[in-house]
Amino acid sequence: MKVALLSDCYPPRTGGIESQVSDLATELHRAGHAVEVFTATPGARGGHGGAVEVVDGIRVHRMALRLPGGLPVNPLAPPEVRERLRQGGFDAAHVHLGVVSPFAWDMARVTTDLGLPTALTFHCVLDRAAPALRPMLRAWTRRGAVLSAVSGFAAEGVRRAAPGEPVAVLPNGVDPQAWPVGQARPAARPVTVVTATRLAPRKRVVALLRVISAAVERLGPGALTLEVYGDGPLRPLLERRIDALGLRDVVTLRGRVPRSDLALAYREADAYLSPTRLEAFGIAALEARTAGLPVIARADSGVREVVTDGLSGLLASDDDGLVDALVRLAADATLRTRLAHHNVTTPPVQTWDRVVGLARAEYRRAGA
Repeated sequence: MKVALLSDCYPPRTGGIESQVSDLATELHRAGHAVEVFTATPGARGGHGGAVEVVDGIRVHRMALRLPGGLPVNPLAPPEVRERLRQGGFDAAHVHLGVVSPFAWDMARVTTDLGLPTALTFHCVLDRAAPALRPMLRAWTRRGAVLSAVSGFAAEGVRRAAPGEPVAVLPNGVDPQAWPVGQARPAARPVTVVTATRLAPRKRVVALLRVISAAVERLGPGALTLEVYGDGPLRPLLERRIDALGLRDVVTLRGRVPRSDLALAYREADAYLSPTRLEAFGIAALEARTAGLPVIARADSGVREVVTDGLSGLLASDDDGLVDALVRLAADATLRTRLAHHNVTTPPVQTWDRVVGLARAEYRRAGA
């Protein structure tokens, strides 16, 4: 099967959609499928304007403009992409959508206009945007496009945007070999908590500091440390907030690190904390859970799809509940050991072999 993956964002940009689309391309290629990627993200060496790069055997069409910061936007791309798809002999198109993803929305129009079997996957929670998207989704599904989302939580919003249309769940994938489990850590102080996130408002990183501050106040000095991996525009604000809350000895901003370094950090940690709401999936939480870490997260997010409360982690209904869960986990070594043992001995279901199978099922459904 020859598949076109179309996405605003793709490496060398970093982020959830970027890594998942790239990994999906790699895994489809490894499974014997021909894969080409169309993206509005420039290449590592500035490739743009339709330049084609071959990355790990995958042809990547860099439909990018020269914009400040490599912004992945190109309203001029549709005619050229249309022609390349028409001539490319593709069996299916897979468009990866967010609420704000102008290139992907354009690509959905292009692929459905061509009559190319099209799978549309939402990597976002539509929430209040759902009603505004109904006319577009109605037009595309009438042309045969099929809908999916990366979690059941995200699929709820897609169903509100496309009443009566079946919406499949096509989760993000994880490679357990990339996140090897470590040895069970002895009961020791301080308990090391980690998180990996973009330092941006949507990720609620300021709320993360409030949760940590409240937990430290209840647990006492020396009971807890937090290692934050990732970078973003809120880093200066977070540094000021860390000082204002008196958390300089508790919270360390580690910055962005390679995936291999993050995996090593997980092997030395005791738990993973995610403060996000309206998160469509929570790939970072899945990776931490795969590495054996108990995960503390909010139940009103897609993280609930990868964490079972009381079995692989603790879920909370609000931020106060996150504080309670963190205090409970930090104070109870037996609980930490039990949750970690489950995660170490029970691989997640969102492995790439299963995800590739589900993706192929979506391509067949689109072509039916």
